[in-house]
Amino acid sequence: MNVLVIGATGGVGKHLLPLLANQHQVVAMARSDAQLAAFEAKGVDAVAASLEQPVNQLAAAMAGMDAVVFSAGSGGATGSDKTLLIDLDGAVKAMEAAKASGATRFLMVSAIQAHHRPNWNESLLPYYAAKHYADRELMASGLAYTIVRPALLKDEPGTGLITAAKDITSGGAIARQDVARVLAACLDTPHTQGQAFDLISGETPIPQALAAL
Repeated sequence: MNVLVIGATGGVGKHLLPLLANQHQVVAMARSDAQLAAFEAKGVDAVAASLEQPVNQLAAAMAGMDAVVFSAGSGGATGSDKTLLIDLDGAVKAMEAAKASGATRFLMVSAIQAHHRPNWNESLLPYYAAKHYADRELMASGLAYTIVRPALLKDEPGTGLITAAKDITSGGAIARQDVARVLAACLDTPHTQGQAFDLISGETPIPQALAAL
């Protein structure tokens, strides 16, 4: 499978690239010449594109892709304007581009409880609103989607043990490495198509946790 990773320089994306490379033909999306050169120096196939470009340019970058993984974000150092442009409009443009280019599989990294407004993080309301509506657009897009909604992201090594469920309201956290492992597993688990779920660290190996959804 040919897979484009959007957000390949992020904390989850950096873990995801080598995992996908073991099973698929993976391409990283780079938004600058410097990023493009860095990927190429590491022997990673990359394509230059930005979520702030028009849909037709994003579609050109996705030519030949079977699947798209959206793990991009505007980042905590930016304002609500970038949250709107990247986490919402950028995500929706990526969906439109995927459909235009012929990609059929779309994996989205969202946020825990993004689907349930009463449980949004009060300090991150614009981010949660962006994720909520991007997820809704994906579910209505006709793409074979999987929406992964992780809890607080940690940089510590992953354990490979998780809890995945439609609703997790008990808080928690998860290593970025384990989120990447879940995304990679979802690509090879047809059962996860059409699924949206919360994700935290737990006690169940990833394959078994996904099979139980």
